[in-house]
Parts: sequence; structure tokens; C-alpha cells
Amino acid sequence: MLAEALSALAATAATTLVGAMATDGWESAKSGFSRLFSRRGQAELDRIDAQLDTNADRVARKDEDRVRQALIGVWQLEVEDLLEEHPELAGELRDLVTELQAGLPEKSMTWVQNNIARDHSRLFAAQGGNVIIHGDIDDPAR
Repeated sequence: MLAEALSALAATAATTLVGAMATDGWESAKSGFSRLFSRRGQAELDRIDAQLDTNADRVARKDEDRVRQALIGVWQLEVEDLLEEHPELAGELRDLVTELQAGLPEKSMTWVQNNIARDHSRLFAAQGGNVIIHGDIDDPAR
């Protein structure tokens, strides 16, 4: 099983890769990820390159956001598999993700969070920040 930190890195890498599809930074993203996957041999590299091309074409032709959301999970699994086999690639992957994120258009880095609290429940949520709670959260009268 992949360590939690590497799993989180795989999720970030997948989100960044899919976010780069159908943007000006796509060729750079594709070549960077292809370089990492080349450690698995030529047959695997050919499969990954074909999958990257197909997925990028699909993003360009279809409803971008819906397709991107569906592809993130696929690429997270691919990157997790790569990191399980080659954990030494984590540093190189982090550097690639940082480089690619800097070149992504702002729209591709937008996150949406929907939260619903019902029936006297409490919901504490943060995105890119902190949640600070003052008071007694165990007292429902408060």
C-alpha cells in the first residue's frame, strides 16, 4: 500500500496533469509525465503516451469540466502504481507538478466545494485555509 504522502502526491499530480490537458502547457506536461513513465519500459511508455493523447483529445472535444473530473481518478491510479514501483521518483514528480502548476491558467486551478448540514448537524469546512472554532462545540444549545 502506498504511503499517505505519496498517495496525496499522486492525487495532486493527477489533478495537475488533467488540468493541463487542452491548455498551452499540455506538451510540457505530457513530455514530463512520459519521462517519468519511461522507467517502466518502452511498451508501457507507448501505452501511457497513447492514453495521454486520447484523454487530451477527449477534454478538448467534450464538456471539459465533467471529463476532467472523470480523468483525475484514472490518472491518480496510474501515478500511484508508478510510485509504488518507483518511490524514488517522488522528488522528480513533485518538481514537475510545481513547474506545471505555475504555468496552468487560473481557471484550471479552481476548486469547488459544496457542503450541506442538516438536522441540527454542524459542518466545519475550509479550502486553502484554516477553520478556527471558538466556544463550546459540545453544547448544542450554544
